[in-house]
Amino acid sequence: MRKTFRITLGVTLVVLGLIGGLIPVVQGWMFGIPGLLILSEYFPPVKRLVEWAKAKASRGSKKSAQGDAGDGGASIR
Repeated sequence: MRKTFRITLGVTLVVLGLIGGLIPVVQGWMFGIPGLLILSEYFPPVKRLVEWAKAKASRGSKKSAQGDAGDGGASIR
């Protein structure tokens, strides 16, 4: 029963996230990301997608941090 509830909740959140991506009033990522995290516990393809996104985000943040440190203190005025 609990598993069914969590899967239903995850699917509902992902659908709300997709709708939110089309409607500018609602931020879709606020619903889509938690939905994917819930579904990743039960579906291996979704887990691979979440792991890929985490790896990509951590690589991006490392590049960003290196870029900020190497600017020589220059700023746009």
